[in-house]
Formats: sequence, C-alpha cells, structure tokens
Amino acid sequence: MPRPCKPRICTCPHRVGYSALFKPAGTPLKDIETIQLWHDELETMHLCDGEGKTQEEAGVCMGVSRGTIQRLLTSARRKVAQALVGQKALAISGVLQKEEE
Repeated sequence: MPRPCKPRICTCPHRVGYSALFKPAGTPLKDIETIQLWHDELETMHLCDGEGKTQEEAGVCMGVSRGTIQRLLTSARRKVAQALVGQKALAISGVLQKEEE
C-alpha cells in the first residue's frame, strides 16, 4: 500500500479550480491531441522558471522535498516541450496531480 500523498502548497496566479487550454492557432481542438499539465507541475514551473527560485527554495514554498520538485519540474518541462514542438493542445488542470500517475 503506497504512503499517503503529502499536501502541496500551490500559490501561483493559477489557483486551484482554474483551468485553461492553449492550442495552436487555426487548428480545431477536435483535430489535435491534448496534453494534461497538472496544477502542481505548473506551480513548480512558476517558482523555478518564472521566479528564478532554486529547487530547494521551491520545495520549501510548496512544502515538499527537492526531489519531488525535480520530478514535477522535469515532467512539466517535458509536457510543455511536447505541446510546442508537436503542435498539441496544453490543458492546465485545476486539480492537483494524482500520485499514481
């Protein structure tokens, strides 16, 4: 049985409950694949890339370990790169990432 998920503190401008979809211009949404970016991944990118914090500082802000920040940041950057290069839609979820995914 996995250990319970530790709560993450997310305070970036994209609050929980907010969701957005970004897609290439001129392409109908039904014709392209959508990549899901979780709220905590967005928060990690906001802290590390947007505010220039170290992974350690971001971990303190979110109340998680530096290793968790590194994993979230790697996943978020990979998803954003896939969406940009592959001309896919990027959906920002208003909920926190599920631990089993």
